[in-house]
Amino acid sequence: MSPRPIRIVIVDDHPMVAEGIQSILESYEDVEILATLGNGQAIIDRVESLAPDVILLDLNMPGLGGLTTTEIILEKRPETRILILSMHDSPEYISSALSHGAAGYVLKDVPTDEIKRAIDAVMTGQRYLCTGAKGSLEPYENPEREQLTNREQTILLQLAQGKSNKDVAQALDISVRTVETHRKNIKRKLGIASTAGLTRYALEHGVLQGTGVRL
Repeated sequence: MSPRPIRIVIVDDHPMVAEGIQSILESYEDVEILATLGNGQAIIDRVESLAPDVILLDLNMPGLGGLTTTEIILEKRPETRILILSMHDSPEYISSALSHGAAGYVLKDVPTDEIKRAIDAVMTGQRYLCTGAKGSLEPYENPEREQLTNREQTILLQLAQGKSNKDVAQALDISVRTVETHRKNIKRKLGIASTAGLTRYALEHGVLQGTGVRL
């Protein structure tokens, strides 16, 4: 008996891109395309019923961005592997995608067979970065600098918008003391001493841009 095919959902708000990827993957006998969807909310609503092995997820989409979508999907169905598809090769995008739980990151202009290699890799539990993404990320990664947790990234976004500890505590339904602890840890990890420095960091790394990295 032949093994069950890899069950895949493609999520991209550009129909031509999604159809192109679908036509590529349908040429492989060990792949089954369950659905092609146009936004993050659509896959969040259907991820449990579709039960995909791998989701090919566009990073920048209207409404829910790819990062938020990734977090919600993994809360609902942690066994699903998420492979980010993006035009952006900046290390900030790649690092953020991985920190939000993505199993891999592939640029949209890679050779067609590389998408299949990425799927096979994440199915075996490996992290996959395409050549362009890996080369971009390597000089950016600093093993001595701790990465911010998802919660710390959320709080950084709130603080960078000028909110007080009390405002952040109310928004996230946590105590002011917890916010203060997170704030201290964020400053320590980033090597930043002031709130103004946090805001500048957020601006420089696209945290505050509506079309940039969404936390």
